[in-house]
Amino acid sequence: MLTTALGTYMGLLVAASVAGCDPTQLDTLSLPCIHRRQKRDWIWNQMHVDEEKTDPLPYYVGKLKSSVNRKNATYVLKGEAANSIFQVNADTGDVYAFARLDREKVSEYSLVALIVDKDTNKNLEPPSNFTIKVHDINDNWPVFTHRLFNASVLEMSPGGTSVMRLTAVDADDPTVADHATVMYQILKGGENFAIDNSGLISTAKQNLDREVQASYEIVVEARDAEGLQGESGTATVLITLQDVNDNFPIFAQPAMYTFVVPEDIRVGSSVGSLFVEDPDEPQNRKTKFDIVQGEYRDTFTIDTDPTRNEGIIKPMKPLDYELIQKYSFVVEATDPTINLGYLRGITGKNKARVVINILDVDEPPVFQKRFYHFLLNENQKKNLIGSVLAKDPDKAGRNIGYSIRKTSDKGQFFRITKQGDIHCEKELDREIYPWHNLTVEANELDPNGNPTGKESIVQVHIEVLDENDNAPEFAQPYEPKVCENAAQGKLVVQISAVDKDITPQNVKFKFALGTDDSNFTLIDNHDNTANITVKYGPFDREHAKFYYLPVLISDNGSPSLTGTSTLTVVVCKCNQQGTFTFCEEAVAQAGVSIQALVAIFLCILTITVITLLFFLRRRLRKQARAHGKGVTEIHEQLVTYDEEGGGEMDTTCYDVSVLNSARSGAAKPLRSVLDARQPIYAKAQKPPRVAPGVMPGVHGGPGEMAAMIEVKKDEADHDGGGPPYDTLHIYDYEGSESIAESLSSLGTDSTNSDIDYDFLNDWGPRFKMLAELYSNPWDDLVY
Repeated sequence: MLTTALGTYMGLLVAASVAGCDPTQLDTLSLPCIHRRQKRDWIWNQMHVDEEKTDPLPYYVGKLKSSVNRKNATYVLKGEAANSIFQVNADTGDVYAFARLDREKVSEYSLVALIVDKDTNKNLEPPSNFTIKVHDINDNWPVFTHRLFNASVLEMSPGGTSVMRLTAVDADDPTVADHATVMYQILKGGENFAIDNSGLISTAKQNLDREVQASYEIVVEARDAEGLQGESGTATVLITLQDVNDNFPIFAQPAMYTFVVPEDIRVGSSVGSLFVEDPDEPQNRKTKFDIVQGEYRDTFTIDTDPTRNEGIIKPMKPLDYELIQKYSFVVEATDPTINLGYLRGITGKNKARVVINILDVDEPPVFQKRFYHFLLNENQKKNLIGSVLAKDPDKAGRNIGYSIRKTSDKGQFFRITKQGDIHCEKELDREIYPWHNLTVEANELDPNGNPTGKESIVQVHIEVLDENDNAPEFAQPYEPKVCENAAQGKLVVQISAVDKDITPQNVKFKFALGTDDSNFTLIDNHDNTANITVKYGPFDREHAKFYYLPVLISDNGSPSLTGTSTLTVVVCKCNQQGTFTFCEEAVAQAGVSIQALVAIFLCILTITVITLLFFLRRRLRKQARAHGKGVTEIHEQLVTYDEEGGGEMDTTCYDVSVLNSARSGAAKPLRSVLDARQPIYAKAQKPPRVAPGVMPGVHGGPGEMAAMIEVKKDEADHDGGGPPYDTLHIYDYEGSESIAESLSSLGTDSTNSDIDYDFLNDWGPRFKMLAELYSNPWDDLVY
């Protein structure tokens, strides 16, 4: 029953499917769908074509078929390769290829097939897409990605060590048989290297030595597995052997080195170099040189120069010809970083003998000590402090002279004898100089006692030992203050002390007041401090505003010293809370310091000297006036202000011809001089008037002034009793058009002058300033 029902249902599904119904929409109780007409489809064979086909063109590819069977139907082919590579017979649907196909270029072609009506050119069926696939044939040989390859491998590698992998590419289809399978073989260099079918190159011979041959060139061929006839792919591989440290350094023959050096060669300087041969590359040369025979390992060291792979011999301490004239030892060259597994044998050439001959030189004196340290008590004049000693290291054994270099003023306290004895010339104070550092020089002397130029120095340190020669004093300046209403026992200040001497750890200072007649009490705290407190009670500021307390401070030295320091206590006004409201300055009450007195004295002395100089000047002027010499006759210097150039209209300056004429002959009368020269400032002159102190007929023009200068000069030249006139300074006028005024200081106004310069007011505005300078200020006073 069940089987029958299942068969019936399956039959309905098949019927529904054939009829074009959806089987999922069927119901067991529903009727079968109505049968519909089946859709027409394209019908043709699978199309494939071989590449590089040798058939004549065009050659048959395949056939297009459709269920449409109409006489007016025609076939059409569309696509990128349609009508160029592939064409279709419109009536039969046969597809033909019109070109040789290359799968390596195009492996398949996508086309579109259509069937249309010949008359209406309308599609009778929907277009159908199809593909023409090109079958591969083995027509390509392998090709390497590069023609030249570079590779490297460590030398001394065992056989079978991988070097590199080569790859050759075959363009054929790898999915078809062995079309893309590649076979490799070495055509050149196969005796040292091998290659497998994967293209991996490896060493075929073990222990390839870079020092024998550093690089190899091999030629590799890649062939098709099917043995395709034609060219094969080849590539060249350059294989370089990388260096390893597999060689010992060896000395060249003969393995002996001889050097000659002076005995005064500096420690650490080069004596000579040892050369070795190591065929390894520089980065693998780690040569080390050691002295293996001889007793001079502590005298010489051998450093390695990695660049040149050589050993540099250097002295580790000074050489002395007088002790050793020749050094001989054996040096071994080794390489501690070498890989012993690479060694094929060790030769005996890694040792060499070294001989160093020492030359004698004239050396400077040598002190027996590197430095000298002497002790000296302060405040003592000790004749001999200590001695220094230097010797001539040469065989000659010459005498030595000593001296102290004057490097500082402290050297004046000491002297040194020819034997090297240092003496103290003065008593030393440790508190000024606790140490004295001297530089003593030793000079080698020839048989005549003259220095040979060979000298050496040594430092001498003189330590001055301390003595208890300084009394204690206050540790700092104290400025104590106290309220005038301070109560009994009130702390005023706490004091402490210091000592300029070296203070021991167990120092004990004792404090005491130097007077009992005061309103203060000192309490010693026995810890090197003391308290100053109020003894009775309030203070009377009307009676005293300052109290001076002498404090005695003693130390526990041997012998004990006591010093007195004074405290100045200021009594201040305070409020009820005990806060200071007003205090006098203690410095103002302490008097004037010595420095201030010196400054005041210098000021007074300076004022006195200036006053005396001024008095003497006035006196000399009065004496000169008593001898008939006026102020205008005292000329300071002769200054000639010549023409200043065309730009300032100064071309009418004072003509020196008047002075020249006076020099050649006797002085002309003033009137004739004035008549012979026209005044320059004629335009600016007012009607002349006779000024007091001026000779009649002499007016105030600049020309008249020039004549006056000439007359005065002549008088001075013939006056033997007057002061000498070494130079004559002429302060000339600046020209008729210049606004500059006269620079002359002749006849400068003085209260004692008998000349009236009021006439300058009549010379115009150009002389206004000069008139004001020479005017008498007493003329305006009313008596």
